[in-house]
Amino acid sequence: MDMRRLVGRNVRRIRTAQGLTQEQLAERSGFSQFYISSLETGRRNPTIVSLFELAQALGVSHMDLVAPDGAD
Repeated sequence: MDMRRLVGRNVRRIRTAQGLTQEQLAERSGFSQFYISSLETGRRNPTIVSLFELAQALGVSHMDLVAPDGAD
């Protein structure tokens, strides 16, 4: 299981379910839109702190970002 891709899929799934654009999530989280895009495509390796901050910006648990989604 590639955790970078898993986290990216989960971030994208949660973000789109909430009707947020990458730009809106970037504004909420303090990360750049480029970072969000790279994360969602599995090119970024987020730190624990980044996962926590993204989870807070999305209003979910950090565990939701690393939960298996069955795609692998």
